[in-house]
Amino acid sequence: MATATVPDVKTMHTLPGDAVRQIQWRFADRFDLQMLVQSSRAVARTTVAQMVAAGERNSHEWTPAKAEMMEAFDRAGITAAFMEPEEGGFIVGPKNLALSLAAFELAWVDGGAATGSLASFLALAPIHECGTAEQINHYKTLAAPAQSGEDRKPWRGAFVLTEPLPYVGIDTGMLSGKLRVAEWKDGEEPILQADKRGRFITNIAFANFVTAAVASDDPRIKGSCMVILEEGDEGIYDRGTATKKLVHQLSSTGDPIFNLKVPASRIIGGYTVQDGVIVPNFSHGEVIEAVFRRTRVTVGLMTAAKLLSAVEPVIRYQRERFHGAAGVKPGSMRYEQGIQQREDALHRLVDVWATGEAATSLGFAAARIFDVLEPMEKQKKALMKERGVIGKRAEHKALQESEQKAIALLTMKENDLRREVLEADPLVQFVLKDSEADVLCPATKLWNTGVGANQMREAVSLMGGYGITEDCPGFLANKWMDAQLEATYEGPEAVQRRQLTITMTRNVFLAQFRTWIVEMHRIAGENPGTGACTLASAMEMWLWTLQHLQKATDPSGNKLYHGQRQGVTFALADALCWLLASRWQILDVLELQAHGGDDAVAAEGLAGTVQFLSDLCHVQAARAAGEVSRVCAELVFGYNLHPTWNEEGGKHCFTAQEIDELEETMPGITAFAVDVVSANGSHPPKAGPCAGCGGSSEFHRMQNKLTSCLSGARLAKDRAAETVSSVMIPEALDYPA
Repeated sequence: MATATVPDVKTMHTLPGDAVRQIQWRFADRFDLQMLVQSSRAVARTTVAQMVAAGERNSHEWTPAKAEMMEAFDRAGITAAFMEPEEGGFIVGPKNLALSLAAFELAWVDGGAATGSLASFLALAPIHECGTAEQINHYKTLAAPAQSGEDRKPWRGAFVLTEPLPYVGIDTGMLSGKLRVAEWKDGEEPILQADKRGRFITNIAFANFVTAAVASDDPRIKGSCMVILEEGDEGIYDRGTATKKLVHQLSSTGDPIFNLKVPASRIIGGYTVQDGVIVPNFSHGEVIEAVFRRTRVTVGLMTAAKLLSAVEPVIRYQRERFHGAAGVKPGSMRYEQGIQQREDALHRLVDVWATGEAATSLGFAAARIFDVLEPMEKQKKALMKERGVIGKRAEHKALQESEQKAIALLTMKENDLRREVLEADPLVQFVLKDSEADVLCPATKLWNTGVGANQMREAVSLMGGYGITEDCPGFLANKWMDAQLEATYEGPEAVQRRQLTITMTRNVFLAQFRTWIVEMHRIAGENPGTGACTLASAMEMWLWTLQHLQKATDPSGNKLYHGQRQGVTFALADALCWLLASRWQILDVLELQAHGGDDAVAAEGLAGTVQFLSDLCHVQAARAAGEVSRVCAELVFGYNLHPTWNEEGGKHCFTAQEIDELEETMPGITAFAVDVVSANGSHPPKAGPCAGCGGSSEFHRMQNKLTSCLSGARLAKDRAAETVSSVMIPEALDYPA
């Protein structure tokens, strides 16, 4: 009789440290990033933590203590992380991962502090992405901390996009901010009048300049643009009243009013004059697209940091729950383990931890992809300019050939002679990375903040009543509330879902997705304990469902997969995010397994750490599979009318006479015939015959396979729970309660 082999299980003895995380998140070879992490952590767990503990979150106003926090960011190098060395920074090249790591460390303690550090970068981002060379050099140099020997304070910026009510929080195309020509003398630069009111603007209490979105209110200006406004400009620069936020109180937020005269050279990206009309080189929408495409990732990582930061405080609370209770003696199981004697408490914490790992892996993967993509974008622009391709439409058309080549590359065999040529093609490589980034950015923002906020509620509940007190260790109640705001930053969840419904159906991405399924099957053969088999089956189900829905119609003949049917498209987008997060979580653990032995610190106890993190992968893959199965089943079957006991519905039913005749040649078939209509028309007491739909047999096959692939998932959860109950934690949190 065959028996299953029980694997030799290694145990993780301590929480994953920096050496492990540097390998997982791919910056073990970047000393500059390691130093940024350490300096950001030092500020977060001293200055920021002390402010929260002292009650600074109780005030909506900008206080001297909060201002000191910004100066601490300057001293720690956080402010300079956005700049190039020639601009006063210290990191060369793309900085998406750098900014994400700094925000992650700050959000580990407080989301408002992280937002405050990022807000100036967000103000500079339109200039960095689309500004002229003069604008980039001028404002980034001003915003950098003072160098040795300089006697100045760095400029702070604010990003002014959001409009007052009723426009706040809706389509960013709705602008009430206006731009007119105030003065335009022959042979001189035009002077513009910018009229803008903002809502929920971060950093406004101290911003020296803002980048504001405005639309033309003058026939001499075409379309919309973003413009730079300075506090010394002629006119009204009113910072407005402070927003009475329930969250992120360590960042300044207000509703400013601007009515200023500025030279036309303040239009971000510059302009041309055509037939007496000022034509901005970039519309405000083009600028926002370039900016949000990257910065949404960092916000998603802020929520991920909250989840992982909750693990240690919850473990400590659970173990110390009965300390001091009458009759509970030191050394007893109840004293040492506390609530962790119970499986439920451990399993729920495992779910929180697994979500945090997946969210962090997804976010840092997206940040790294944008670092790779940034120089590719510059190369692509240079090639397009060289070939005389001007405008987005022309560029899109020019890239279609490269997209076909990219798909061909993804489907080629390893020994295909064309592979080397296509891999060396810069436009093919750009298309591939661009496709991946277009999906990962909204997925990170949507899944991390949405699912993350729900899991933060779970983390708070694991602290009992202590979780919703002001002195809760780890500030978990604050983090739970902060996560709600992060879900709306830079576009609410509907915006991310809308973007995903477009990008996830592009042919290049679907070709990539198919290669990821193959990749997960391969990993499942080599590392079955990661849950890669479960994930691969769930990915196959999602892809089949997408293709089915793109062809299917509802009973009225209307297409199911359509931009206006958000009950279909948004649900599939949500399901995809679960798959993406789980995939990158698995890849990060494999990275640690492959390279952890190269680092003396990470190598110590590596087998146990890999075992535990693999178990979390398995747990998360099972949860992702469950979500995908539920969503896909609802979409495949939910848009079909249920049969009724009429002539049409009865076509697929047995009559009593037919079943009696079949029983003579196939004994026992009666037990399997659930829909039998008797001679007098009576039938089973239910709504109608059992439903089916075209292609349902294939879906049922995949669902049965997926169910079987869940084998081992709960055993992995048990192992992870056992590790959580015994893992060593520091004697006290390294920041105050």
